[in-house]
Amino acid sequence: MNLNWLDIAVIFTYIAASIGIGFWISKRASQSMDHYFLGGNKIPWYMLGISNASGMFDISGTMWMVYLLFIYGLKSVWIPWLWPVFNQIFLMIFLSVWLRRSGVMTGAEWIKFRFGDTRGAMLSHFIVVIFALLNVLGFLAYGFIGIGKFAAVFLPWQLSSDAHTNEILYGIIITALTTLYVVKGGMLSVVFTEVMQFFIMTIACIAVGVIAMQQVSPEILAKIVPSDWDNIFFTWKLHLDWSNILPAANEKIAADGWTLFGAFWMMLLFKGTLQSMAGPAPNYDMQRVLSAKTPIEAAKMSGVVNIVLLFPRYLLVAGLTVLALAFFMPELNKMGQNVDFERILPFAMKNFMPAGLLGLLIAGLLAAFMSTFAATVNAAPAYLVNDIYKRFINPDAAQKVYVYWSYAISIIFVIIGTLIGLYITSLNDIIQWIVAALYGGYTASNFLKWYWWRFNGYGYFWGMVGGIASAMIVPIIFPDITVIYTFPIIFIISLLGSVIGSLMTKPDDEAVLINFYKKVRPWGFWKPIHNKLATQEPNIQPNKDFGRDMFNVIVGIIWQTAITASPIFLVIQEFDKFFITLVVIAICTWILKVNWYDKLQDYPDDKMK
Repeated sequence: MNLNWLDIAVIFTYIAASIGIGFWISKRASQSMDHYFLGGNKIPWYMLGISNASGMFDISGTMWMVYLLFIYGLKSVWIPWLWPVFNQIFLMIFLSVWLRRSGVMTGAEWIKFRFGDTRGAMLSHFIVVIFALLNVLGFLAYGFIGIGKFAAVFLPWQLSSDAHTNEILYGIIITALTTLYVVKGGMLSVVFTEVMQFFIMTIACIAVGVIAMQQVSPEILAKIVPSDWDNIFFTWKLHLDWSNILPAANEKIAADGWTLFGAFWMMLLFKGTLQSMAGPAPNYDMQRVLSAKTPIEAAKMSGVVNIVLLFPRYLLVAGLTVLALAFFMPELNKMGQNVDFERILPFAMKNFMPAGLLGLLIAGLLAAFMSTFAATVNAAPAYLVNDIYKRFINPDAAQKVYVYWSYAISIIFVIIGTLIGLYITSLNDIIQWIVAALYGGYTASNFLKWYWWRFNGYGYFWGMVGGIASAMIVPIIFPDITVIYTFPIIFIISLLGSVIGSLMTKPDDEAVLINFYKKVRPWGFWKPIHNKLATQEPNIQPNKDFGRDMFNVIVGIIWQTAITASPIFLVIQEFDKFFITLVVIAICTWILKVNWYDKLQDYPDDKMK
């Protein structure tokens, strides 16, 4: 593609600015491990929230969402529950507060806080590091695939005559450039550049939505999509028939395994609720929570993510989808059985964005890739350097030694993640494995660690071992089953390992459990520990907020879903449904203000500080 000189200037100016910020901040970031990984706990909550939103605004995920909306219409709003996206609601309502009260730096360090220094705790520490590193590698490969496909369409140089090789080369080049600024700047670099990237993306998203509304009327759209495409509600079976429009879309729906949409949605809700209650995986999301100044700011940061991310992102997704539906259909039909739906986003951008705006959008999506990639890379050294090297190998090294090791670990993981990405061609395949299989193996142990006092380090270890092993093996044993339907098998294996491992060994040290309960103050099955603590502090009260928290979670999920659907209804110009979603958003916002925001506490009482 031959880009206009203005587009090229915008792209290169942005990339230079991002890398420059990373090096500019590197002096401050390299002061200590605390500054490198947590920004010294001095970053304002709203900046962390915008940064987290920007980090989720990744190019691979955006390409995936455009393909989902194209094929599944408004029902695609539910499909990101695969992650699950509503984990941000659980974080906002109570889990960010609980997590930030711990005062630790990483998820593995949190394990020591929860289980102590026993052998079981040490085994748990190692297994959570292994999971975190697998998670990092999966997301690095995911990002590499997406950026390669994107850059090969838009950047003007043909690096290879073979299309797939061209994608690989572009992926390697952009990955290397991104690594420069994140390795140097740490968390401070990530946050500052992501805030800048967010505002670039928001401008581009609004422009794309406006262009789509100008180019495609509701009447035109109605003629090129199946009936029920614009209906957010569903029955047991998916009623979308593309036979006379794009037959390959029907085949894609069948290949995804989501034809029985009611069963699929129930699995999303079941899996998503358990995974959300388990808390964030040990990745960039957890790092943002731990970087907040206070527990209340951690909760507000998680709330901001829902507000600032969803509306602009879905303006972009809906705008590009509508343009592709109206104008890309003949080309897709010409591809026959070999349709690559993940190329819908590049097509719509290439053909309908004016000079300048195209450069801004390309820069924004490159920014989105850099954000997610940077945040993911930042997680790897946090675990290997802080939780392995510092704790077990060289605990008395100078701070700069730890930071230099962080540089090296980041580079190594980028290389390994890139190599994995060379062997995977489909974004959908790796997304489904990460969120259904790998996270399925994470769920049971990390659910129980918050809510059951008798759950110990050995239980955590064996639950995670069973979960990770089954995440690797079960999809191979059942290759014809859609990955999400293997979640119950993986979860049950992990749950058995967790419960049996705990009950066959001694409880964790009582002092450790009391300290954890006193600082975090979770609800759940903690009565024996509460009673022990009450003998020392008779005025201490148990957490009685379970009912209120669960009510707020339900309201929050409705709120988040309405925020997601509203920009789509706006772009397709179904204004009656758009205004209904605005009313739902307003009602839910008021309820959350009264029943959540006004009742936030850093700690249950002053003695806890």
